Amino acid sequence: MLFNTIKAFIVVTGLLIFSACSETIQEKNAVVEADAILENEEPMEERKVILFFGNSLTAGYGVKKEESFPALIQTRIDSLGLNYQVVNAGVSGETTATGLNRLDWVLDNYDVDIFVLELGANDGLRGLPPEQTQANLLKIIERVRSRELAVQVVLAGMMVPPSMGPEYVAAYNPIFKDIAQEKDIELIPFLLQGVGGIDSLNQNDGIHPNFAGNLIVRENVWKTLRPMVME
Repeated sequence: MLFNTIKAFIVVTGLLIFSACSETIQEKNAVVEADAILENEEPMEERKVILFFGNSLTAGYGVKKEESFPALIQTRIDSLGLNYQVVNAGVSGETTATGLNRLDWVLDNYDVDIFVLELGANDGLRGLPPEQTQANLLKIIERVRSRELAVQVVLAGMMVPPSMGPEYVAAYNPIFKDIAQEKDIELIPFLLQGVGGIDSLNQNDGIHPNFAGNLIVRENVWKTLRPMVME
């Protein structure tokens, strides 16, 4: 158990490898993809919107579009006959700073009922000051709430590996729980719980979940999301 936990932390470090390239192009592609999702569904005003705002884990790096965990959430929602539409606004390489920069564009295009925020991993892997990451996440949450008065916000927790050093780990890992408590929002404690470090649940890079891994990530998310959509 301890070995797998440590290995999971170490695996997360690889997220940075694929993170930095073509961010502007990827942002545009993410928005276009989100547009296409909604255009192929029922009229927007008849469906509530769950928007996933994150990095490569949300975007579904290396798997088919329908195998990303947000798409799998949509499949679960449809199977239950719930009146929600999922929008995948994930961008590979996203940091909290770049996410904050593109947030207004996304909010201009969608009326969001549930906003799932999955950012911060790339900040940690780059060794950015945890207080900066925390400040950016707080700004994102505050801006979402100022634009979407009735929105419910969910924050996906992440951890940095021990290789970042004990002081950095101690400063970084608690910020997600602290933010959730401060802003009174729902928290997914660790997005990759039960997936990170398990070869059979990840792609050949050992970093990103494969289809089977994303099925478990879906369940990690669904535990928090289910009470919100089943109200």
